[in-house]
Amino acid sequence: MPGRAVSAKERDLIEKAHRVLPGGGFGNLNRDIVVQRGLGSRVWDVSGNEYVDLILGGGPMIVGHAHPEVVAAVREQLEHGSTFFASNEYGILLAEEIVKAVPCAEKVRFSATGSEASFYALRVARAYRKRDKILKFEGGFHGLNDYVLMNTTPAEPGQYPRAIPDSAGIPLSVADLVLIAPFNDIETTSAIIECHHDELGAVIVEPFQRLLAPVPGFLQGLREVTELYGIPLIFDEVVTGFRLAYGGAQEYYGVTPDICTLGKAVAGGYPLSAVAGRDEIMAHFDPAMEAGDYVHQAATLSGNPVAAVAGLATLDILKREGTYEKLFATGHRVKDSLQRLLDEAEIPARVAGEAVCFDVYFTDGEITDYRSTLGADKAALGRFNDLLLERGVLKAASKMYVSTAHTGDDVSQTVEAFASVVDELKTITASRGSAPPVTRRRP
Repeated sequence: MPGRAVSAKERDLIEKAHRVLPGGGFGNLNRDIVVQRGLGSRVWDVSGNEYVDLILGGGPMIVGHAHPEVVAAVREQLEHGSTFFASNEYGILLAEEIVKAVPCAEKVRFSATGSEASFYALRVARAYRKRDKILKFEGGFHGLNDYVLMNTTPAEPGQYPRAIPDSAGIPLSVADLVLIAPFNDIETTSAIIECHHDELGAVIVEPFQRLLAPVPGFLQGLREVTELYGIPLIFDEVVTGFRLAYGGAQEYYGVTPDICTLGKAVAGGYPLSAVAGRDEIMAHFDPAMEAGDYVHQAATLSGNPVAAVAGLATLDILKREGTYEKLFATGHRVKDSLQRLLDEAEIPARVAGEAVCFDVYFTDGEITDYRSTLGADKAALGRFNDLLLERGVLKAASKMYVSTAHTGDDVSQTVEAFASVVDELKTITASRGSAPPVTRRRP
């Protein structure tokens, strides 16, 4: 069986990591692997092992690692300074490009992380609406601020709309300001909004929730009910912005929110995120706004020129003719091949998501919302991930991303690895003397 050779140097680094870092890592990829460098669609660990990279830095590297145009732009800017705590040319130009590209964007305010962006998006929406509560969706992830780290991965989901904190350290009182609704269920969601509309400052949603595509009519219905009651609708597009289309999920699904958050692809791998939205809402960030309506927001690295030039170079690549057609074609080859191999092996599994971002659930049930994912075999997914790593394909615990840098050879190697892994999973199942476990959707 293939395996990963680990050098003495990498073993030493892993030991040091477990001494000085909680859990032995940065809180991202929970595996004992130390990545040394990346180029295009590939990364190499400290031991020299090479991998087809389906993590892509958690999403930012949509044009691949160390793209020469991005590197050149960053190198040139570094010679002129890294950050100024003042407006700079490239931050202004990046904001202008966002306004041109994103349907809801009339004004832009920069921050450094996706968690910050969702936090400030909610704050400015509450300032505009003059209401305190927010509604989010079960299973939705909007970063790590207290208001949105609710019901993202509840082991035992409660009754809607009760909020349950996902992390220790979140004051229980914050949960009283958050309502929870089921993704892809517009009837239940509308009923919750109708009941609480006069308390709600905002509704926040990932239009493509983790790996779950919206069912027809869901986003349209959400837009209609929030418009009916004048509640700002926030699309968290940290993942989908400039990935599903140049205009993001708003363009791809044809629904325009009032506010969106952006990150990952918009900064080409550097620390930058953004809140973008309608002028009358974004005006609350303007210091000229009267006291009581002004939303204070500032950060040391907001709109820094290094990230801004990386973002501009990345967006210039993405908006070239044929880019998204190629990106989706690559993704479909990988995604569809995985589902075909699993079907041929008669392993109950669903490959869920869009062609540019997807993963597998080991279940025979339909996957439409968070609760329908709970019946999936997580141990089987972990084994799948480990076997892929041994075969030179690196993926996260959940999600596979494709980039413009992935080639036909990358696709072929990945599909060959899938075939080998699926064959081993089938052999393991057969050796146990039973059919593959069938996991069904919980009620």
